[in-house]
Amino acid sequence: MTLIDTSAWMEALRRDGDEGVRAQVKRLLQAGHAVLCDIVILELWNGARGEYERSRLQQITETLDRVPTTDAVWTMAQNLATTCRMQGITVPSTDLLIAATSRVHGLELLEADSHFQMIPGTPA
Repeated sequence: MTLIDTSAWMEALRRDGDEGVRAQVKRLLQAGHAVLCDIVILELWNGARGEYERSRLQQITETLDRVPTTDAVWTMAQNLATTCRMQGITVPSTDLLIAATSRVHGLELLEADSHFQMIPGTPA
């Protein structure tokens, strides 16, 4: 299973989005291997413009499974934040939470955001 980050969703939903990312999202959706988490859903809804985008998001959020943001996820996010800060790296809190969610739940992470590559232990 793969957690699709907001950045990958944005590429997939744009008409002029990155073709490689669009293809990966499409493949995951068709195979039934895509999941969401609460912070990604919030980010998507926060950026939604117009009825068309809102209807697409409604379909996505109603269709895909959602993994929970558990206490273990929050602890992992805090640990990642500490590790990054000790190395002089600043990563947005939302990205730390998404990375932690994928790690705690044993999920692959599809993203199109360079912040994730800055988090120690994230595959390149």
